[in-house]
Amino acid sequence: CVESLRTPKEPRNKVTVVLGAQWGDEGKGKVVDLLAMDADLVCRCQGGNNAGHTVVVDSVEYDFHLLPSGVLNKKAVSFIGGLTLSLVLQPPSLFAKEEACRNDERDKRERLKISDRAHIVFNFHQAVDGIQEQQRQLQAGKNLGTTKKGIGPAYSSKAARNGLRVCDLVSDFTVFEEKFRVLAEHFLTMYPNLNVDIDNELQQLKEYAERLRPLVTDGVYFMHKALTGPSKKILVEGANAALLDIDFGTYPCVTSSNCTVGGVCTGLGVPPSYVGRVYGVVKAYTTRVGVGAFPTEQDNEVGNLLQSRGREFGVTTARQRRCGWLDLVLVRYAHMVNGFTAIALTKLDILDTLPEIKVGVAYSVDDEPLPSFPANMDVLTRVSVKYETLPGWCCSTVDVRCFEELPSQAQSYIRFIEDFLQVPVKWIGVGKSRESMIKLF
Repeated sequence: CVESLRTPKEPRNKVTVVLGAQWGDEGKGKVVDLLAMDADLVCRCQGGNNAGHTVVVDSVEYDFHLLPSGVLNKKAVSFIGGLTLSLVLQPPSLFAKEEACRNDERDKRERLKISDRAHIVFNFHQAVDGIQEQQRQLQAGKNLGTTKKGIGPAYSSKAARNGLRVCDLVSDFTVFEEKFRVLAEHFLTMYPNLNVDIDNELQQLKEYAERLRPLVTDGVYFMHKALTGPSKKILVEGANAALLDIDFGTYPCVTSSNCTVGGVCTGLGVPPSYVGRVYGVVKAYTTRVGVGAFPTEQDNEVGNLLQSRGREFGVTTARQRRCGWLDLVLVRYAHMVNGFTAIALTKLDILDTLPEIKVGVAYSVDDEPLPSFPANMDVLTRVSVKYETLPGWCCSTVDVRCFEELPSQAQSYIRFIEDFLQVPVKWIGVGKSRESMIKLF
């Protein structure tokens, strides 16, 4: 028996991970929806309702902010994870979407699980988020472009170790009330003009506690059973994207959580050896919402065309996205951090009308080549981009359903990306629905 324990064993179930490889809005929801069709468990591991994923099924468009996109698969369980890097949770946002997706109470309890370690974002977190943005604008002339959903202040509470979690909410409410009042007073001391109705919020939270209680589970034990039990297909849906990661993104214009592959382990309590395939989702061009460096941005007719044809407006904020050419320096950096197994290339059809297409392949500053993607954003704002110019195909790809039917120039564009990154492209998106995803292997 001891000898068998000393023999290395391959994990029975590994998680498949879908991550954004740029600044978000790459079309992760569509890829997750595709993979979730035969998944048994679909998980969110970080972020909050600051993320927005759009899924189109049978011509019906669904926008998800907190629930995993896989909730549309009625055979799959959806899990909102937590642990130390947590998924901040805003109960009203959760309930609104959950009511729309569930069939009945039993269906809700069986198909949606929430980690007891998930942190909670309160109304005053959201109010503080807006105040902080106003202060940054006044002091520096530029804000961070947050979604003002309270995510940053909630993660600040977590790091300061005065945050409150779901396990607090569904336990002894008297104890929770004491902790809540201390946290609220902490923010009122920092922001005297903050308007907080503590008694009213506590009354609401007491109601939310009763609604949440049947859904709450020990997240670590739940994932351990899924990973070590009978054969299961487990999918993890990343939110935001690699270049918005709090540690590896274009800091400080980033989100407050780890959106790279490490966030799967810290957010779900999944051991690294249980991480299997990691798919990076890459838009065929580049977009960014809000402020921050953007080397390949095209503030011209090309950018306007991409914005218009791609309908580039944020799902969460409705803000217009900035648009530019595909930046492979940036995507290669995302691959270094995440180790992509393969890539899903989305929105190729948006390039259909362009006679030529440029791709960023190298950076330089003051005519000196940069050997890597810079950590310093002051440097990134000064880079000059070296482009490779590839011929466009000037015809529609929307109805194409296999790689061989794509125009030769589109095929060459995809092969160029693969050769540069040394990562295969597994899917190509040429439309909005899951049926428009061309599978290569």
